[in-house]
Amino acid sequence: MEILKKEYPRPQFERKEWINLNGEWSCSFDFSRSGDFKNWKNSTGFEQKIQVPFCPESKLSGIGFTDFIEMMWYHREISIPSEWNGKRILLHFGAVDYKCVIYLDGNEVGRHTGGFSPFALDVTSAVKCGSVHQMVVRVEDYGRDGLQPLGKQSPWFDSRMCSYTRTTGIWQTVWMEAVHPNAMKQCRIVPDFDNGTFSFFPVFYQEPRNLNLTVSLCDNGTEVITKTVKAGNGTCLTLQIPNPKEWNPATPFLYDIVYRLSDENGVVDEVKSYSGLRKIHIENGCCYLNNKPVYLRFVLDQGFSPESLWTMKDDAAIIRDIELSMKAGFNGARLHQKIFDERFHYYADKMGYLTWAEFPDWGMSFWEHFQKANPDYNLSFRNYLTEWSSIVQRDWNHPSIIAWTPFNETCSIYNLEEHRRFLSDVYELTKALDPTRPVNDTSGYIHVKTDLWTVHHYAQDPEYLANVLKTEPVYMLDPEKESAAWDGQPYIIDEYGGVKYLPEGKKPYAANSWGYNSEVLNREETMERINALTEAILKEPKITGYCYTQLTDIEQEENGIYNYDRTEKFDMEVIRKCFTAKPEWSLY
Repeated sequence: MEILKKEYPRPQFERKEWINLNGEWSCSFDFSRSGDFKNWKNSTGFEQKIQVPFCPESKLSGIGFTDFIEMMWYHREISIPSEWNGKRILLHFGAVDYKCVIYLDGNEVGRHTGGFSPFALDVTSAVKCGSVHQMVVRVEDYGRDGLQPLGKQSPWFDSRMCSYTRTTGIWQTVWMEAVHPNAMKQCRIVPDFDNGTFSFFPVFYQEPRNLNLTVSLCDNGTEVITKTVKAGNGTCLTLQIPNPKEWNPATPFLYDIVYRLSDENGVVDEVKSYSGLRKIHIENGCCYLNNKPVYLRFVLDQGFSPESLWTMKDDAAIIRDIELSMKAGFNGARLHQKIFDERFHYYADKMGYLTWAEFPDWGMSFWEHFQKANPDYNLSFRNYLTEWSSIVQRDWNHPSIIAWTPFNETCSIYNLEEHRRFLSDVYELTKALDPTRPVNDTSGYIHVKTDLWTVHHYAQDPEYLANVLKTEPVYMLDPEKESAAWDGQPYIIDEYGGVKYLPEGKKPYAANSWGYNSEVLNREETMERINALTEAILKEPKITGYCYTQLTDIEQEENGIYNYDRTEKFDMEVIRKCFTAKPEWSLY
């Protein structure tokens, strides 16, 4: 079987020496949780085959088992090239949902908690170059315990309402790479649009005194500027760009970047990257991109695929979803309740597609989305803080990401004081990690400390919606709890619409299909409804953007602009005219 997802998974931090570990692995479900007692960590192979990085619930995994999987095990052999001798050998996992332990030849080499963040293990001392080793991954996934973030994974046996088929285990690329012992570990890039500079803040695995770091900035293969400094963790290197070119949705220009680490014998580490020169800030209750006001015409994108669930099949599938959104007239997306593949952000950067990045927090039962709060809810907070910090650091160099959304719809509050404290702490943490972007503390409600005032309203009567949105100073779900957080932020309707329509002759994906409209509408009536609701928002001068629900149908939810299989539902000229309309003051 063809190995899918062959591309280097980190296009902003790319090295030559790497091995893709996607493809056929073996696995075994452990419903009795007895694999530890059976000594499965020493396995040399399980009976069932699985295609990594597709989760066992998906069709592309070759399994398609959709019931709860609270524990499972993976196995594959890994071969370490002999030419990697003397180098630091790193084993990378893009994402494993939710807890995992990794063994090599029966010995634990690392573990990780968090279903959405990447992690890397230094396995140098556990492997021998030129040898083959047995790798086993033990996974735990307790989606019903009220402590584990799920996003839109269903906590019930079936998919229902806006919860869909679960993802268990490995669902992003697994790979190995060999680096110099002193290699660069990461590098924060801070663009300064107003002053025409990029600043770089590197971190190294080790930093002996004799290392130099050279950063070169290139424009379509031509070196623009280069600079060399003594290498040190967190030491700032700034490049003043001659004749700087900006990144924006119309001209998403990207500078290529090359990092070279050298000692007295020459270059010991080389990493390729890129960045865009752009600025996002808030002024007078509006979002500004490169010092120009921008009206956000977003669509809700949940990133599910019929054949592969949370894992896009390949780059073509990623590009297609962005192209479909842009064809419909949107200038960006709220990436909803999922941490998207880094290659999605890569193509958003290349295509000038604006996004908000959001943590999949549903399932932390403190807010009782699905069930009563687990009395140990503070443990979910502890896990959240670690994972959210890792995600912000993974993605902070992408110019297309213009806001962070740590939470979604934190309603049904278990403890108001604790809610206020936690959301405030997360806001401050996010701003400390990245002061260059606005933070939307919780999409929709209940706001505590936020840079954006986001509202959800699924009224299907355009006139009623227009009246609701005129509320002074802005609409609030619970003014008694939220009003103290209002301070003139940009007022954005970041969920509305959700109009259900299934084309004539199209078979429903599920028997429990639904949308936010109770009546059955035909094609023309649906387009009229979408247009009228959007016009109601556009006509309210206080509002500076919207997010329509949603890009595609997902399983039982039939309120997409496109069908779940990405085929068209509507006259796309009509749809595009609706979603390209904007106030005169917005350039994009």
